[in-house]
Amino acid sequence: MPWFPDFVGAAELARRQSLPYDADDPVKRYLTALSDGSPHALEVSWPGRIVVQDPRAGAVTGHRDLRRFVATNQEWLQARRARIETVSSIAEGPRAVVELLARLEIAGTPVDWPVAVVAEAADRYSLHLRTYCSQLVVDGHRHRRAPVLGPGAVRPEGVVGRHLDALVAGDVDGVVATFAEDGYLREAVGGPDVHRGSEELHSFYSRVLKTGDVSFECCQITDDGVRCAVEYNDVSAGRAASPQAGLAVFERTGDGRLAGVRCYDDIELPAPDRAP
Repeated sequence: MPWFPDFVGAAELARRQSLPYDADDPVKRYLTALSDGSPHALEVSWPGRIVVQDPRAGAVTGHRDLRRFVATNQEWLQARRARIETVSSIAEGPRAVVELLARLEIAGTPVDWPVAVVAEAADRYSLHLRTYCSQLVVDGHRHRRAPVLGPGAVRPEGVVGRHLDALVAGDVDGVVATFAEDGYLREAVGGPDVHRGSEELHSFYSRVLKTGDVSFECCQITDDGVRCAVEYNDVSAGRAASPQAGLAVFERTGDGRLAGVRCYDDIELPAPDRAP
């Protein structure tokens, strides 16, 4: 089952950050090709290297595979009456992260599907696109995803760094303390699983951290001062037989706490305890 390749917002932000505006530049022509789905336009639009890291297809490279990938996904989107909205955009240097919400109809039922897209422009002709989401929303299953990036040397500072340090330490109170009074955590499946306020957050993180084994590798950070996107590999022995890729967006308040954390992965978390 395919999913939507809405890379336009992310790639355009990356282009603006790293490249001078040129109406005829190859990035702009590539984005036009993605929008109208023309195989011919895709053939001539990107003379350099483009790589799409897709949760289900893996690495998509080369014009032929890319054209097939885009065409297949456009058909899938049209069949489900997809409407795509931008939630937020983060740009830093040659890299941009766009949070998207796809509104789909699946078996006649409206479904909201959160997806994050990372676009990184290496140069004027080369672009790397990485996408993160949960497939549970659209097919009822979680799909283990191998890392798409290796661990990086930089870790977030400030409230995001304190939040991650408390997670690794298994410090529930420390994690909750990084949130604003009405702060929230939204799981990767979106609206049905939002935990807001100290009581709900404490209950959620107590469940997640009850094994005392949370470990991850920070791979890439994109931070505009308000929002910080962290691409990571979950290497928690208790939750993953092998490392799994994911992304989380941390949105700060004006006083330096977390207004919200939004996750994009397919990692299985401990189930809620059942009432006796």
